[in-house]
Amino acid sequence: MKQYLSITEEVQKALDENKPVVALESTIISHGMPYPQNVEMAKEVEQIVRDNGAVPATIAIIDGKIKIGLTDEELEIMANTDGVAKVSRRDMAQVVATKQLGATTVASTMICAEMAGIRFFVTGGIGGVHRGVEETMDISADLEELAQTDVVVICAGAKSILDLDKTMEYLETKGVPVIGYQTDELPAFFTRESGIKLNATSETVEEIADIARVKYELGLEGGIVVANPILEEDAMDKDYIDSVINEAVREAGEKGIHGKDSTPFLLSKVVESTEGKSLETNIRLVKNNAEVGTRIAVSYHK
Repeated sequence: MKQYLSITEEVQKALDENKPVVALESTIISHGMPYPQNVEMAKEVEQIVRDNGAVPATIAIIDGKIKIGLTDEELEIMANTDGVAKVSRRDMAQVVATKQLGATTVASTMICAEMAGIRFFVTGGIGGVHRGVEETMDISADLEELAQTDVVVICAGAKSILDLDKTMEYLETKGVPVIGYQTDELPAFFTRESGIKLNATSETVEEIADIARVKYELGLEGGIVVANPILEEDAMDKDYIDSVINEAVREAGEKGIHGKDSTPFLLSKVVESTEGKSLETNIRLVKNNAEVGTRIAVSYHK
């Protein structure tokens, strides 16, 4: 397996010395935001991880290698190249073997992080059960990965374009802990509230780190979702963003857009409809997740 991994010297040194490393995905760069906001966000998030005491490891597939940590040049390539493959578990072997340029999703970033020995991963929001699943059977591979891959995922809940009730039911069935950080309600990405109560909540990063430690010492497989709500001053009005999302979902249905194409389409429609406000919110929540996630990772390694 190691012949396919290319780990930067900075990340490898931190791993060898048992220092905290935080994984970051690349789909948010290649498919989640326009250029140049995407590369600016990626560099700022990496700096937040460093400022809070850990080493960032942005993950992507380049030239047949799973890159654990990217150079500034590689970040630019991921941010400003057309036709970057969106890579989940299903796609990994093909993209590596054919030496395509690949951006890792939540699911594949978890896989690569576990391969490299990285326990913590910060993202914007996880995927989940899509609306209209009764007809489409459209369920993100992120959920299955959370059921089997031992990585703690810090996020602002599931993306609010999804069916959040069914997403939570799926995670419960798979035995995935969802822990609210200083909240007893599932955050809904752009907003702090969803109306869905959580089974577990923690007030401190130290307690979340302890929960993760005990889970893995007990040999309980699978990930943990740390649901970290967007800061109050950055959140969008719930009724407003819900109406925008509902319209985007309706349009996607009319155009027959589903599967891995649905999330980029829906998020781009939301950005367009909110005149860029949702993009600003997305960037802010990722930065907030990076700070909280890094603090958890640092506490865990203490």
